[in-house]
Amino acid sequence: MNNRLLLSIKPKFANAILDGTKRFEFRRALFRRKGVERVIIYASSPEQRVLGEFMIDDVLSLAPDSLWRRTHAHAGIDREYFDRYFAGRQKAYAIKIKSAIRYRQPLELKKHFGVARPPQSFCYV
Repeated sequence: MNNRLLLSIKPKFANAILDGTKRFEFRRALFRRKGVERVIIYASSPEQRVLGEFMIDDVLSLAPDSLWRRTHAHAGIDREYFDRYFAGRQKAYAIKIKSAIRYRQPLELKKHFGVARPPQSFCYV
């Protein structure tokens, strides 16, 4: 079973992950496949390139307030953004980043991963 996931992430958050200032990637919905260890980072528009990857340390699944208390020190976003993102949700998810690497050169989806269109949220690769 494949253990890599391609995530679409806004460029400012993708870069914050790669420079180490954002240590959690927040999601409203989570992948279901077990054993995913590595996340390939696709920076969405306007960059539209694969910038790097990270290893998953842990995946947290909590009520939004509890998740914020556990992650806020390294969230890479402010509370207002977090609250807007998870508004109306009973459960919130955070992927804890173990280690991230930036590729020397950004990669293209089709050429390097065989993916024709960027995923709305994520896809397995």
